[in-house]
Amino acid sequence: MSTNITWHAGLTRKERSELRKQQGATIWFTGLSASGKSTIATALEQHLLQQGLAAYRLDGDNVRFGLNKDLGFDEKSRNENIRRIAEVAKLFADSSCLALTSFISPYKADRQTARELHEQATNTDTPLPFIEVYVDISVEEAEKRDPKGLYKKARAGVIKDFTGISAPYEAPEKPEIHIDSVNTSVEEAVVIITKYLEEKGLLKQG
Repeated sequence: MSTNITWHAGLTRKERSELRKQQGATIWFTGLSASGKSTIATALEQHLLQQGLAAYRLDGDNVRFGLNKDLGFDEKSRNENIRRIAEVAKLFADSSCLALTSFISPYKADRQTARELHEQATNTDTPLPFIEVYVDISVEEAEKRDPKGLYKKARAGVIKDFTGISAPYEAPEKPEIHIDSVNTSVEEAVVIITKYLEEKGLLKQG
């Protein structure tokens, strides 16, 4: 725990939101490898940007090239991986940006920690919206897709601690949005999520 530090307040979230004419939120995609969560998140990001909204996607692989390149895939490293991303997403959301995170995030406790970080007040008593999107697919179906050949390597013992094979995935019990990855196209998933965001008043401008 850092000591001798002080939080320096600037604009409040309300002031920033009014100036940018947009509310911030984190849209947290979770699901097995090859579930399609990154593909959906990418399509959603493009759709939101085309609508003139500030949106940015944080991808599980991409952050390991920089911010989290020092982390492995054991449980402790996975915990820290998600903690860091939750903090970054929170900053994006607090800046009135729509943060899209695409991570397997296999443990319920870690996802709950991410949610609680957004619920904690920062410059305001209003929690930051945290929307969990569960991109649901069975291990069997995910293995059929396996675009990176990861499941095959995991089955062969080449990859250790692989979610769904040698490490657990704890599925969300009450996600805000549940996407059936097998029976829902990417375009349909974007429509479902966009409709939810509209209903929550998160896509309003002006």
